[in-house]
Amino acid sequence: MIRVPKKRLLSAAAALGLAVTGLTVAAAPAATAAPCTDIDVAVARGTGEPGTLGLIVGQPVFQAVQTRLLPRSVSSYGVNYPADLIQPASVQRGNTDLVNHVRTQAAACPSQRFVLVGYSQGANVVDNSIGISSAGAVVGGPIAATIPADLAPRIAAILLFGNPIRAIGRSVTGTYQGRTKDYCALGDPVCQPLGTNILAHLSYGGQAGDAASFVAGKV
Repeated sequence: MIRVPKKRLLSAAAALGLAVTGLTVAAAPAATAAPCTDIDVAVARGTGEPGTLGLIVGQPVFQAVQTRLLPRSVSSYGVNYPADLIQPASVQRGNTDLVNHVRTQAAACPSQRFVLVGYSQGANVVDNSIGISSAGAVVGGPIAATIPADLAPRIAAILLFGNPIRAIGRSVTGTYQGRTKDYCALGDPVCQPLGTNILAHLSYGGQAGDAASFVAGKV
């Protein structure tokens, strides 16, 4: 397997952070899951993304899923974490928050099911939360918490975009493999060894419709 130097991947991630930071958007108010909707979409945004769900992937994917699943009720939750390049515990904080959110919602809403969405660093958050360590990947880290096994059947679908663990030859296996769609655009240096096109890493919003169709087939 060809390995891409972590320094190069960090440079790509930094470029992404600068790219999205330069976008002029108003920060969204904190999004919380509605009390017991049919489906809760929990989103871990990418590094430096503005907005609670993230501008590049989270918001368009949530809107597409919400529309596709009508007339079922769909709520969103933006994972509360720094999504930062320089805070070493950024991924672990997101990992802990996502697992806590699923546990809390599952207890309060016995019929609710979940869709987990992660983009870039946010994909590492989701990986860790389902028991796939992102340690060693760009902006990754060791697992801090995992979704309890008894709640696994309620995770209807998982959507990952620009997932950094792919660049080190890792992927989602085991319990959640058949419920996961993992997008890696051609040339994306964050998820593809020897990728050189940072614009590819900014392209995933175009997959929102396909992602929503995948979710619809799982719920």
